[in-house]
Amino acid sequence: MSLPFLRTLQGDRFFQLLILVGIGLSFFVPFAPKSWPAAIDWHTIITLSGLMLLTKGVELSGYFDVLGRKMVRRFATERRLAMFMVLAAALLSTFLTNDVALFIVVPLTITLKRLCEIPVNRLIIFEALAVNAGSLLTPIGNPQNILIWGRSGLSFAGFIAQMAPLAGAMMLTLLLLCWCCFPGKALQYHTGGQTPEWKPRLVWSCLGLYIVFLTALELKQELWGLVIVAAGFALLARRVVLSVDWTLLLVFMAMFIDVHLLTQLPVLQGVLSNVSHLSEPGLWLTAIGLSQVISNVPSTILLLNYVPPSLLLAWAVNVGGFGLLPGSLANLIALRMANDRR
Repeated sequence: MSLPFLRTLQGDRFFQLLILVGIGLSFFVPFAPKSWPAAIDWHTIITLSGLMLLTKGVELSGYFDVLGRKMVRRFATERRLAMFMVLAAALLSTFLTNDVALFIVVPLTITLKRLCEIPVNRLIIFEALAVNAGSLLTPIGNPQNILIWGRSGLSFAGFIAQMAPLAGAMMLTLLLLCWCCFPGKALQYHTGGQTPEWKPRLVWSCLGLYIVFLTALELKQELWGLVIVAAGFALLARRVVLSVDWTLLLVFMAMFIDVHLLTQLPVLQGVLSNVSHLSEPGLWLTAIGLSQVISNVPSTILLLNYVPPSLLLAWAVNVGGFGLLPGSLANLIALRMANDRR
């Protein structure tokens, strides 16, 4: 197991870039490795670990093959299938969060590639954009909304009302782009494929463990939830534990540490101290720009120390997720899952 793990790290250019950035930043801030573990959002790491195990379990059960075969027969054209997957991703993200939605739709999309001719990479990009657009609608759709909603004093419906115009505009734009980027040609099915075999016992086990894990998250006992999920797969299907791309967790850990080092830079601290005096356009551009560098969730955490949880901030950090790859953690997850399963 160690050799494939190391081989994956050696070929992971993004992880290597994060390490180089961290080394470079260490020359300009106090070198304090003891503070690095505290910089990591362990709730996110534990949650991702559980979701990766559960998703891999469903994938190895063969159920995605069964579901994918049923789906492709319902859509005559590439465009209709793409529009459905984009809408499904957006809808799931409104109540399951953007990360969880990706852990459902991306493996299913990879399965569809084995059944018919579709531009899978293009579709995954649209799905990542869709979960960002759908999740910004509700207070529980993504971490930055949870943070802002918790401090805003707004009701659940009130928060949705203030985010609805942005969510609507983003989804309309995304659907128009989807219509243009996916042709209306008939789907070409792969012939000669065997009827997929799946393992009902493993699927039902995944469902039961998923309920346990979500309950543990709700009770703020995510570590115990992960222990139960990992133990369950160790007993039922050890292959699941060995097949997960654990290097994704190292990528996120390195990213959190780099963000921590970046915020220690004296020049950045000086800039942030003046954020509260910015005009509305200035705050808008700052939130979007900062999201491109350190992702929108850390940007939200930083900016809430200086500015109130306003509508402007909520819109800006969510728009920031549609920019560069680091703009949203969901973007990184989609990329890694796609590369892991190709």
